[in-house]
Amino acid sequence: MASVGGVVSRASRMRTKLQSALEAIVLEIEDVSHQHASHAAMKDSNAQETHFNVKIVSPKFHGQTLLKRHRMVYAALSDELHSGLHALSIVAKTPDEQSS
Repeated sequence: MASVGGVVSRASRMRTKLQSALEAIVLEIEDVSHQHASHAAMKDSNAQETHFNVKIVSPKFHGQTLLKRHRMVYAALSDELHSGLHALSIVAKTPDEQSS
């Protein structure tokens, strides 16, 4: 896991949690927090690593609606969402959908 000064980054923790829970075959996590630093909710905050784009391809999404897939991602990241993760943009596909 990537760490800075001995502290594991949120992106690394997210990667571990999503990989473990959803057995992703593709997992891309992009920290876009810097794009939201001037937003009202973040203006007076020292929070970092708050906004992410996630692309995940998992066989566990087979037969699941888009809403259910997003709920699966949120469930895997519950601890992060309760400790400073503010927003996620999620692309969640099955392996079959990825190739089309």
